[in-house]
Amino acid sequence: MTKFRKLLVLPLVIAALVVSSLATGAGAAKAQNSAADLVILQNVPEVEVDSSGELTLKAVHLYEDGHFLGASEGLEWSSTNKTVASVDAEGTVTVLGKPGKTFITVTDGSYTDRIAVQVKRDASAKTGKGKPPVKASVIKSGGERYNLIEKAVAGMTMEEKVGQMLMPDFRNWKGQNVTQLLPEIEQLVKQYHLGGVILFRENVVTTEQTTKLVADYQEAAEKYGLLMTIDQEGGIVTRLQSGTDMPGSMALGATRSAEITENVGNAIGEELSALGINMNFAPSFDINNNPDNPVIGVRSFGENPELVAELGVAYTKGLQASGTAATAKHFPGHGDTATDSHIGLPEVPYDLERLKAVELYPFQKAMEAGIDAIMTAHVTFPKVDGTKVISKKDGSEITLPATLSHKVLTELMREEMGYEGVIFTDALNMQAIADHFGPVEAVIRAVNAGSDIVLMPVGLESVANGLYEAVRSGEISEDRIEASAKRILALKLKRGIVKEETPKPVEEKVANALQVVGSEEHQQVEREASEKSITLVKNEGVLPLAPNPEDLVVVVGNVYSDELYAGLKARHGNTVWIQKDNLLTEQELAQVQAAKAVVVGTRTSTVSQRSPNSGQMKMANQIIASTDAPVIAVGIQNPYDIMAYPQVDAYLTQYSFRTASYEAMASTILGQLSPTGKLPVTIPDLAGGTLYEYGHGLTY
Repeated sequence: MTKFRKLLVLPLVIAALVVSSLATGAGAAKAQNSAADLVILQNVPEVEVDSSGELTLKAVHLYEDGHFLGASEGLEWSSTNKTVASVDAEGTVTVLGKPGKTFITVTDGSYTDRIAVQVKRDASAKTGKGKPPVKASVIKSGGERYNLIEKAVAGMTMEEKVGQMLMPDFRNWKGQNVTQLLPEIEQLVKQYHLGGVILFRENVVTTEQTTKLVADYQEAAEKYGLLMTIDQEGGIVTRLQSGTDMPGSMALGATRSAEITENVGNAIGEELSALGINMNFAPSFDINNNPDNPVIGVRSFGENPELVAELGVAYTKGLQASGTAATAKHFPGHGDTATDSHIGLPEVPYDLERLKAVELYPFQKAMEAGIDAIMTAHVTFPKVDGTKVISKKDGSEITLPATLSHKVLTELMREEMGYEGVIFTDALNMQAIADHFGPVEAVIRAVNAGSDIVLMPVGLESVANGLYEAVRSGEISEDRIEASAKRILALKLKRGIVKEETPKPVEEKVANALQVVGSEEHQQVEREASEKSITLVKNEGVLPLAPNPEDLVVVVGNVYSDELYAGLKARHGNTVWIQKDNLLTEQELAQVQAAKAVVVGTRTSTVSQRSPNSGQMKMANQIIASTDAPVIAVGIQNPYDIMAYPQVDAYLTQYSFRTASYEAMASTILGQLSPTGKLPVTIPDLAGGTLYEYGHGLTY
């Protein structure tokens, strides 16, 4: 999915998007005069440089107080050796194929910086006669000049450092969804020097509106670009209302394809980046080894640590290749729980040896692969940290959750596992935290535990003031705050999240976003992932269906079966839908009994919905018992639904209620596609045995 520009057969073109001085006008001239230096961002040690393909360079102005802004106009670029590489007025550097070294130089008339490009023959890439192709690498300039982070933090007030660590949501304001930046919210961004904001589905309605909202947030920031974040995992956690609807992690687990997974991550990242959203709270590295898990489920790639690690890293690679920051969640693992931390406090009872072999394994691989950030879990791990605290809810004694545990975040994640990136809390308004700890206490505990960014704290003003007082009193050391500020700024620089002196016109951003978001290229990625995920779990010789035009096919299921019905109806005209999620009436049964085949859609997200005593499952078993026609059941979300109706003639699962998954399912049922998915989880029976093993999957 990453775009590469090439000149003839040469492997490298470096596209240098440069930044520059300021817009014209008195205010701009004043700001220009206050600049203390101009540097190329890629010379900064914390900024990674990949010269294997297209590279975007940025230049930034540095100011006396340590802050920095991206420039965008009036720079002059030159190359010291134009036979090695040329550079145009826009800063686009083209490697011309002759081995050698050149310096690409930028100046604003007052300050100058340069970065070297070294071109060599790549003997390892030679495939035939003639000279090997060239390979280019970028060589940074060095020195104190490029210690942007140290200088920035040294010049920040304590309140500014704390502000970088605060990430509220503005989902609603006075009962209305926030779809444009309100003056009151703009004031809060400035007053509390916020480092970032999380967006929700209520905020991101259309491509045009979202692009403008994000641009306005960035304009409101005073010195440093904002982390504009969102939960765009795909599948059941999809926030964008105008983006491509990817099928989700467990569907990707069923494909067993790292390539497809990387393409999905990249497509999601490209859409977010086009909108100005620069960080995704994805992917989930949780292992769903508990079928009763009410909050992870199909958000996980599966139950196997190696599969979760492989596909999680592939997704991350694709996402980060788009320039969008990635987040591994929920550390140390939320997969083996039967409680939703949004409404309660789950426990994982295992010791560290077991955690390292299972739950922690994917996170370790994510760290080794350079994941930008890790999000914590509001889950207790009593054999890692058995610290007891008193709940404010009822005065009972509870175990300290991982989010608030120094042993988990600092001793385990930082010191033992060696993680150096940014740590986010999960949302602090979730009941696992909010029920048991006061809002300010929770934030102070999270920061002292090792969290860099506190997500969705309860009460921005009281939390900010509480943190200020905790630093002034010594309850939180200023060194602890500075360490987080440095990590946050390092992430921003790494991902090019820099406030611009002269932002691009929002009309340009919107025009680009309209080309990228929901593009045909991304829809093709969505289709492939959905089609390759469909898993045929059981088939007693009834699939694929091949009805004659006059044969009646009946689809039965609740509202989540509407698109399954539509897909089958489009392919076989004589298809009808009975919208139902409980026992059928005699009249409805008569309609089912007249059918050539019956397709039953079930959609569950909880253990109670999956029970044979639930309305959906009673209906499915009633249909199986009352007709001689083949009954094909579809697990629309969870693959475990067959536990409640194991006598069904055929069973398929699609892991997702997104349109492309329904389309793929309809094509598979009618034999237009052959199913290739493999179960990413084991399906147990109700007695605790096994119905279908991990890796099981049939085809035609």
